[in-house]
Amino acid sequence: MARSQHKYADFEGLRERAVALRREGLSRRQIRDRLHVDNNDILNRLLEGEPPPEWTKRPNAKGDVRERARELRLQGWTYDQIQVELGCSKGSISLWVRDLPKPERRRSPEEAAAIARRGWEAKLRVREEERQQTRRRASEEVGMMSDRELFVTGVALYWAEGAKSKPYSRRERVSFVNSDPNVISIFLTWLKLLQVDPASLRFAVQIHETADVAGAEAFWADHVGIVTADLMKTTLKRHNPITNRKNTDQSYRGCLRIDVRGGADLYRRIEGWWYGIVGAAAAADLPNRA
Repeated sequence: MARSQHKYADFEGLRERAVALRREGLSRRQIRDRLHVDNNDILNRLLEGEPPPEWTKRPNAKGDVRERARELRLQGWTYDQIQVELGCSKGSISLWVRDLPKPERRRSPEEAAAIARRGWEAKLRVREEERQQTRRRASEEVGMMSDRELFVTGVALYWAEGAKSKPYSRRERVSFVNSDPNVISIFLTWLKLLQVDPASLRFAVQIHETADVAGAEAFWADHVGIVTADLMKTTLKRHNPITNRKNTDQSYRGCLRIDVRGGADLYRRIEGWWYGIVGAAAAADLPNRA
């Protein structure tokens, strides 16, 4: 206690210094730290009668800030915009302006829809790029294909998409139908691997009657390297107005059917190869397979 009294013994001298610092624009905290005055009562006495600098005055939330918030709201500002401008909470803003009418929309429904559409289109572009990147990486993982890999692929492809004999209807024939040009190409490459005579192949288009039949015939003939006159008669599918068919754009070319004349023996081998694959895949020592 004696030390504190000694510290503030020259009160008038200390007050002169405090007033001078105050008039220089220092805050109470700055003066306290500069003069080492730790007692708030003493500090109050030292600065008695001296107004604080303008920069230390806090705005009156019920006055200046509130009125400014109301002005901005009337100008059409949102709560978020007012919050950023004034640095106050949205809860306070809501209390201050809740009696004011909500700002009118600055965008028409059409403009808002256009903005939303552009945002969605940008998102779709990002997704498409990600999709293409994934496809490219996956494609590179395959690398070169051996004859055995092509052989197994072709067997599985035929068994998924080709005609199959049934116990109640024995039709041992090789007939393959697909709408994907890449699948058709792989199937023809597989037949070449099996040394199937190209002269034994017959091609026919299957397509809806409302489509561009002539265009489809020209496309498939060119794809497999023949002229349209070499195609067998096109099979037309009748149009069903009740069915909501999606494949109606210009890219629709129907399907191509590939038949192998005299292919009964080949069909039997395909059937055997397929069940050989099934047996190998179902082997009990899968974890030990090389």
